[in-house]
Amino acid sequence: MRIGSGVDVHTFGPGDFVMLGGVKVPHTHGVVAHSDGDVILHALCDALLGAAGLGDIGQHFKDTDPQWRGADSRTFVRSIMNMLLIRKLRVGNADITVLAESPKIGPVRDEIRKQVAELLEVTEEFVNVKATTTEKLGFLGRKEGIAAQAVVLLLDSRGR
Repeated sequence: MRIGSGVDVHTFGPGDFVMLGGVKVPHTHGVVAHSDGDVILHALCDALLGAAGLGDIGQHFKDTDPQWRGADSRTFVRSIMNMLLIRKLRVGNADITVLAESPKIGPVRDEIRKQVAELLEVTEEFVNVKATTTEKLGFLGRKEGIAAQAVVLLLDSRGR
């Protein structure tokens, strides 16, 4: 068994939606990012890579590389899942927390959970998505951005 954790943060900018877990969520702002700025999937990528001992998202998908400009972050997760497959690793479960005052996650939680489960090649029971605020403290509390944390358990081919 291997455990990995990941964190991602993006500031809000122009736009009318944010990508969360591969789901387009209507919002008063977009995010400032090189790719689509999906904080859930970016945190998840770092958690997966960390558990496998493969570094971090920036090493594999550099934000200075034009090929990733506006990229769909699901592409990153799929690529990492292939790296895991080669190493005979699979996802045991994932636990994800979104930190933001808005947008509210409740209305899209099930859709995010379904999308993430599909990307991780597990059933929805092995993916948990939750959200919290910072009680109006700091830049997240002032609604200036959004963050996510992810923890994953990887199992080897023997289920350990």
